[in-house]
Amino acid sequence: MNTKNTAKKETAAQSLPRITVLDIFLASAKLGLTSFGGPVAHLGYFHQEYVVRRKWMEEKAYADLVALCQFLPGPASSQVGIGVGLRCAGLMGAIAAWVGFTLPSILLLGLFAIIVQRMNVAEASWLHGLKLTAVAIVAQAVWSMGTKLAATRKQAGVAVGAAAVVLLWPGTYSQVGVIAAAALLGLIMYRHEAAAESVMPAAAASSRDVHGCRQSFIYLGFYFALLLLLPLFSQWSNGGWLSLVDGFYRVGSLVFGGGHVVLPLLQEEVVAHGWVSQSDFIAGYGAAQAVPGPLFTFASYLGAIYGGVPGLALATIAIFLPAFLLVAGVLPLWDRLSRSITMQRALQGIHAAVVGILLAALYDPIWTGAVRGTADFVIVLCLFAMLVFWKLPPWCAVIAGAAAGMLAQLFV
Repeated sequence: MNTKNTAKKETAAQSLPRITVLDIFLASAKLGLTSFGGPVAHLGYFHQEYVVRRKWMEEKAYADLVALCQFLPGPASSQVGIGVGLRCAGLMGAIAAWVGFTLPSILLLGLFAIIVQRMNVAEASWLHGLKLTAVAIVAQAVWSMGTKLAATRKQAGVAVGAAAVVLLWPGTYSQVGVIAAAALLGLIMYRHEAAAESVMPAAAASSRDVHGCRQSFIYLGFYFALLLLLPLFSQWSNGGWLSLVDGFYRVGSLVFGGGHVVLPLLQEEVVAHGWVSQSDFIAGYGAAQAVPGPLFTFASYLGAIYGGVPGLALATIAIFLPAFLLVAGVLPLWDRLSRSITMQRALQGIHAAVVGILLAALYDPIWTGAVRGTADFVIVLCLFAMLVFWKLPPWCAVIAGAAAGMLAQLFV
């Protein structure tokens, strides 16, 4: 009898799709080439690719990961991508996910470092069309996640409340507070419910074996050691490359909220030290809005201005390394914690809160920063229909959005 059960389990395991490092790299590279609109929009693209299309993660597992990355400093969307790679294929999967998602933006901004001063892309019509595409992508993510994670009256109430609080009192700390409050509400509302089955995908089993608690403490130890020691080494070396690494690592370690929040910190770091002029900084910011991928790759542009290809490489690694170490260190501990009955009850509230936070971000800054009038709303409506009802891939919406932005400009 035991032999038959074992044989059935082995057959089921063999039928599961095997996610390779190459699969992760190719999927993340496609996202890196098409993910416009900033970190909130990136979460929508990730949801479509990893959850809906490829089914590498379940809705709840993805919401867990998004909630965790809201607590961590650094670029939230990049951390979610790293977490997906780590769960699916271990350390190499995490590296492949990060490289694939960031490399297109790094290369484009490296080129912009050479020619961006002769360009004016900040008000380009096709860029406005891409912002409208981001509205449709985020709306699709809210629609899809809401129907699964905020379907009951209790969950919908938590989602609406979370959206209201985040909109009325904007800021990273309000998001963290909302998630914490939602966890408490989940404990209260679902205190009589039994534990559900683990939402961790089967591919994560090997990752869990490799990245246990001991490895978590090693990664976290490196994170804090570099945060404490790099300033000392920078002072002893009297500037140079170590100062560059120290500055960008510190920014990546201490900024909460990611995205645009990092810009004033980078400006203080590079302009105040005379590494980059104010005019070059502003020109690079305009270029960073025009390329897909994480806004943190703005550091790649700044590093290239400061020191060419070596500066680009060091600045990029330094600003993303804290995010990588934090996710690799915290995610295995989070996975173990999330399997407890108490945490599963709290997660039901957290899942609904994540939907509410995404809904709030859909309005501000995504909607308010992109939709200027009736024509823009019509474009968003058509793009939303392409994604939700016609089931077209996101890259089709990206192309259509850019083209619609240029066409709309002709009739203004």
